[in-house]
Amino acid sequence: MITLSKGGAYLIDGVTVVEEGHDDLLKSKLGEGVPSKAEAAKNTMAYRILKEHNTSGNMQELQIKFDKLTSHDITFVGIIQTARASGLEKFPIPYVLTNCHNSLCAVGGTINEDDHMFGLSAAKKYGGIYVPPHQAVIHQFAREMLAGGGKMILGSDSHTRYGALGTMAMGEGGPELVKQLLSQTYDIHMPDVIGIYLTGEPAKGVGPQDVALAIIGEVFDKGYVKNKVMEFVGPGVSNLSADFRIGVDVMTTETTCLSSIWRTDEKIQEFYEIHGRADDYKELNPGDVTYYDGMVYVDLSKIKPMIAMPFHPSNTYTIDELNQNLEDILHDVELKALVSLDGQVDYRLTDKVRNGKLYVEQGIIAGCAGGGFENICAAADILKGRNIGSDEFTLSVYPASMPIYMELIKNGAAADIMAAGGVLKTAFCGPCFGAGDTPANNAFSIRHSTRNFPNREGSKLQNRQIASVALMDARSIAATAANQGYLTSAMDLDVEYQNPTYHFDSSIYANRVFDSKGVADPDAELKLGPNIKDWPKMVALTENLLLKVVSEIHDPVTTTDELIPSGETSSYRSNPLGLAEFALSRKDPGYVGRAKEVQKAEKVREEGNCPGTVLPEIQEVTSLIKQELPQYPINRETIGIGSTIYAVKPGDGSAREQAASCQKVLGGWANIAQEYATKRYRSNLINWGMLPFIYEQEELPFKLNDYIFIPNIIQAVIEGAAEVSAFAIDEHKKITPFTLKLGEMTEDEREIILKGCLINYNRV
Repeated sequence: MITLSKGGAYLIDGVTVVEEGHDDLLKSKLGEGVPSKAEAAKNTMAYRILKEHNTSGNMQELQIKFDKLTSHDITFVGIIQTARASGLEKFPIPYVLTNCHNSLCAVGGTINEDDHMFGLSAAKKYGGIYVPPHQAVIHQFAREMLAGGGKMILGSDSHTRYGALGTMAMGEGGPELVKQLLSQTYDIHMPDVIGIYLTGEPAKGVGPQDVALAIIGEVFDKGYVKNKVMEFVGPGVSNLSADFRIGVDVMTTETTCLSSIWRTDEKIQEFYEIHGRADDYKELNPGDVTYYDGMVYVDLSKIKPMIAMPFHPSNTYTIDELNQNLEDILHDVELKALVSLDGQVDYRLTDKVRNGKLYVEQGIIAGCAGGGFENICAAADILKGRNIGSDEFTLSVYPASMPIYMELIKNGAAADIMAAGGVLKTAFCGPCFGAGDTPANNAFSIRHSTRNFPNREGSKLQNRQIASVALMDARSIAATAANQGYLTSAMDLDVEYQNPTYHFDSSIYANRVFDSKGVADPDAELKLGPNIKDWPKMVALTENLLLKVVSEIHDPVTTTDELIPSGETSSYRSNPLGLAEFALSRKDPGYVGRAKEVQKAEKVREEGNCPGTVLPEIQEVTSLIKQELPQYPINRETIGIGSTIYAVKPGDGSAREQAASCQKVLGGWANIAQEYATKRYRSNLINWGMLPFIYEQEELPFKLNDYIFIPNIIQAVIEGAAEVSAFAIDEHKKITPFTLKLGEMTEDEREIILKGCLINYNRV
């Protein structure tokens, strides 16, 4: 079904793959004119697009300027507030503000709609585009109205992926968008490019989520595409519709890749023509001889309907495999839950087995992954003439945009779904992050959405609630619905798929979307609701650091949902201090209190007073440092006091900058990890002035509530030191020396760390 090359590979004429090391075969195909790997690597589509957008003149050290930006209502307030504090006068490139996350206004009173009004006023003042609530989810609007062949888009949502349309798109934390708004650059090393070589054609009943989950399950644990570009090539691409490619592409985020790009053809050209943007199409293909740093072989004909069991998109099985081994697989998930949930609740799935079949309580088809036209039409074909029953099982369908919704009404698919007992709702990302359709306690939901992390569906572990989600394709969700809640593969039903033609109604956006056409109105006033707050003052790095370990997490991976929960907490995303109260609340409820205690001591120090007056242990620790480590002279002015967390591999999942900024506003000055799950989380730490330390050994020289003294840290950052000396101090006043790695940082990143955060770096 899916195999991985052990090394690099050449692609010849877009069809023939020759893996590295097979020199004789390569010469037999190309004669003596075999290009070097370095030269052939320049023939990737990714290289050509990156070169066109690179401003550094050095293709190994990229400084990228994007063509367009996009954000939703969880992130755009903070981004614009940060840019304002740094001197923003006008959006220099098209910037789209969508409202598909905080669209439920019942939580927190007026604050969600206040954010929307802020967005509209900002679009007027700075020259942007504003998409009102319920009109489109962020990524569908970008596909329909923003993408362009050979272009690059940066978004503040991790699923910013438009590679199927020939657009290299990346999802990053808000500070990276701030840099673009200030006409700065996105700085990265030239990424490796991995070929995704598609052959064959999907079987009837197999959808894009099935292909995506199969790929994720194969590459995630191996880190095969981590921080790399996935480039989709091969003859199988032509056997997929535009919608199908889009559905696979959006899920590439769950592989932890940096971005994606696909070769394009007449089907993508038709997509642009349907949306009235024929001039935005560009044919993209790899060169005649192209070198990839690895190759993923995908035989589409062998893909079967898939399911990703809790609590990660990579925990994959075929639905047939699950049904044939129910007890064993469900028991294995329960064992994994003991780690993911820290044993805080009694989590069970084996009790979902009824008469030898797995019963689920909820099905959802939604958002940027599931809410596409073809997915919903296929689900309607399966449900036509059937019904979901009157027991616990429910079905909700969220078309990804109002134009899609309108076409589903016109062609009758909406009626077929509703007649079967399903509910159609407007464009909203809530089911993907816990702000809509939260299941009952102990319920099990199957969803064509993007993620199934612990509690991401909206349950609250701190309240001893637990529900869970498995990811599936819309077709098998519909088949399960037609079987009234019993897990069913779409291949098990005999369905005649109608494959109706899509007609895009441009008047829907023309009538409702505010588009400034890039013209700013400096006299327009921003509408600031009472929950919209400025960022608190953040101080520059001090010569030495004294950090208290205020959280210690040993899970194999810590997601951004665990660092700062999604769901209704998102309503506070425009209030940095208010949101920070929820930091780590699902993973370590004591974190906020411990961090605040240390922060009080630092604030007293900044005021020129003795921090020991509010936290006596500080006085004891600093006295010990002066006594036992006299080679590092310290005083109140030269030693900053802050907190740090340790996690094995933090930052998997969302691009949300708040996973880092909440720690910062609570006095955090660093993270310590064996590795960082994504490039974007590490970048978020740096942009918020937090040191991204690495400690690779499993046995730690420190523990929760210990202090870590890091001398001469300013000097180390200025010099670009790869390692720094550190000293752990435990409750018995024992001092243990050890070494922390800093990793590579650009000159700008080092300056951001030194000044305390990106706001300070840019402040005018």
